[in-house]
Amino acid sequence: MTVPDFQSIMLPLLKIAEDGQEHSGHESLEKLAEHFELTDVDINELLPSGKQTKFYNRIGWARTYLIKSKLLEIPRRSYFSITQRGQDVLKSNPSRIDMNYLKRFPEYIQFKEKENDKEEKKKPENIGDSSTPEENLELAYQEIRDNLALDVLENVMGCSPAFFERLVVELLVEMGYGGSRREAARAVGQTGDEGIDGIIDEDKLGLDTIYIQAKKWANSVGRPEIQKFVGALAGKRARKGIFITTSSFSSEATRYVTEIDSKVILIDGKKLAGLMIDYNVGVTEVTSYKLKRIDSDYFTI
Repeated sequence: MTVPDFQSIMLPLLKIAEDGQEHSGHESLEKLAEHFELTDVDINELLPSGKQTKFYNRIGWARTYLIKSKLLEIPRRSYFSITQRGQDVLKSNPSRIDMNYLKRFPEYIQFKEKENDKEEKKKPENIGDSSTPEENLELAYQEIRDNLALDVLENVMGCSPAFFERLVVELLVEMGYGGSRREAARAVGQTGDEGIDGIIDEDKLGLDTIYIQAKKWANSVGRPEIQKFVGALAGKRARKGIFITTSSFSSEATRYVTEIDSKVILIDGKKLAGLMIDYNVGVTEVTSYKLKRIDSDYFTI
């Protein structure tokens, strides 16, 4: 049998989690390969890039759509489990779950609307269906990146607070702060000061320091929390701080940091995921494409 499309994988994947237990990606691959009666040749068939198998890629997309529809969830890193909604869906005994079926869930509709809005905004005016291959490639890349960012944030939310603190340190080091990982490892979760989770050097020489607040929250961060952090900065005679959260900031909080003397940078969940992708924290490169054009100078006589 050939490798099934990702929509055909959705229902069998959901049924794997029917027992209510946590399941890994590797386990689901083995069970799905058995379900679809795939040969080793089928399982190992590569995408055109040659960097990932087609079957594993399609399982990943099926899992993503089920998660966005709240049929599956990520209880911890690299694992998934079924939600109550997912159990209810299986009790209704559907013959197939695909993108059309998922339209009954508001979270899926919202997810797809955001995707469509982004694509429309990226299309040049009046270009319609006459997009060039380069433009289509850009749109496809952005869609993949946006979905990856959502997956990154889902996995971050599933990790422990201690892991999140280490993640923040590693990201800041990759961005050029704090010197080496070993030197920066003391930065978060060591000070014990109210309103401050840690301190990290602004540069490798330690000429200035930045105070950090790192909160793995689901609810929006309001102005009072930022005011508390700014107060803690004042108590340390510090003027620079970074407040990182997995959620978002209220408009009042965002406006407040523009009205104070201290330099406070707010990094919400969306920006955090983007920075992790940009600096290769928690993600790995699957493949890369290089666009080339004719070197007209070479052919000049």
